[in-house]
Amino acid sequence: MTGATRRVALVTGASSGIGAATARLLAARGMRVVVNYLRNTKAAEEVVADIEAAGGQAMAVQADVREPAAIESMVEQVQAAWGGIDVIVHNALIPYAVKSFQDMTWEELGGKLDAEMLAAFAVTKAVLPAMREQGWGRIIYISTGLSRRPRQGMIALGAAKAALEQFARYLAQELGPQGITVNIVAAGPVEDTRMGYALDEKIKQRQVALTPMGRLARPADVAQAVAFYAGEDNVFMTGTTAAVNGGMSMD
Repeated sequence: MTGATRRVALVTGASSGIGAATARLLAARGMRVVVNYLRNTKAAEEVVADIEAAGGQAMAVQADVREPAAIESMVEQVQAAWGGIDVIVHNALIPYAVKSFQDMTWEELGGKLDAEMLAAFAVTKAVLPAMREQGWGRIIYISTGLSRRPRQGMIALGAAKAALEQFARYLAQELGPQGITVNIVAAGPVEDTRMGYALDEKIKQRQVALTPMGRLARPADVAQAVAFYAGEDNVFMTGTTAAVNGGMSMD
């Protein structure tokens, strides 16, 4: 194997949806993939089994990304097996309340903001030393179009992801000289995900009607954008946002 195909990628929240699709695709492109999960051991092990059956390398590691100690333990486990992490795809979905601002408490809004940023902060801190040491790294955060375009009831998620996106831009500025790129993949509504299942049929059809491509995104669509950002050839794009929404919104 070449150096490129020995890269180690950590995908948080990789037991289902976008995370699972991303883990499978990165493995298909030659990376060794860490399938992080919170509770669903069976689903995470199925993703690993799929990757191994296709000739790839993967391991499932349980860790709550809201717990810095758990993240440190996970990274140490990966380092012991494969060395430093070259690519981090931070996809884990932190729970949030779906309600109007009028009905929301500060614990709900502030709690989401705090948990979102703590997870991104702690995961990034844990993987950066190895990236800095080798002068190469890829950091990709999964976001949502709701960070820029509000939808009723989604203030907690939208505000938290907006904070995450600006955090990513600051990191891109700081880490660029060290050979580390930082980018965002902002997905529109995605089928076969927890967020997608929460859409009622009427809202879903309205969103499809607003999308030039005539359908909602699939996890594999989002994974393709992530894989591009994670690749060896992506050396000059950093601080950018890839909107994977089928043209639902155009900047």
